Amino acid sequence: MSLTAATLIPGLILVLLGLPLALNHSGFAAGLKAMPRSTTAAYLFFGAGAAWFLYAIWHLSPADFGDYRTYLFAGFLGVSVMAYRCVPDFLAVRGLCTLVLMGAMPLLNAAYMEYDKPQRLLMVTLVYLSISAAIWLGAQPWRMRDFLCWLFARPGRARSFGGALAAYGLLLAGVAFSY
Repeated sequence: MSLTAATLIPGLILVLLGLPLALNHSGFAAGLKAMPRSTTAAYLFFGAGAAWFLYAIWHLSPADFGDYRTYLFAGFLGVSVMAYRCVPDFLAVRGLCTLVLMGAMPLLNAAYMEYDKPQRLLMVTLVYLSISAAIWLGAQPWRMRDFLCWLFARPGRARSFGGALAAYGLLLAGVAFSY
């Protein structure tokens, strides 16, 4: 992945998340509030995260336990399937965290050793903050519900937060074309 694409993708995601919040779109807010315990979101996010992770497991090199990839694949497939049965609460949040963690590697690889482009740090900082949040929310997924309750407790918070996300997304989108 090129550094331009690696910077543009998070920027566009932030704009797509921030704009409806900044414009106070009631349907988007209702969907966001329902997302942590939504079965549909769990199937979408956790299914996509599990598929991406299992794909990565299946393509391990021999240096990365590739000789045991069949056993690892079967074990993690079993864990993924049993997660739907045994821990369905907040599975959408855990799936979203998995997607963030899996998506961080190609983004950071694109910025690796690009020391002559200091504006890459705007993207890299966002990715590392997202990794930290994904690890924290993956371990304590109910914190996402608590954050959303806090965010929508006052209408101005959601609009301000959405505006900040959209502004940073536009900044990243602009920086993507400066390389």
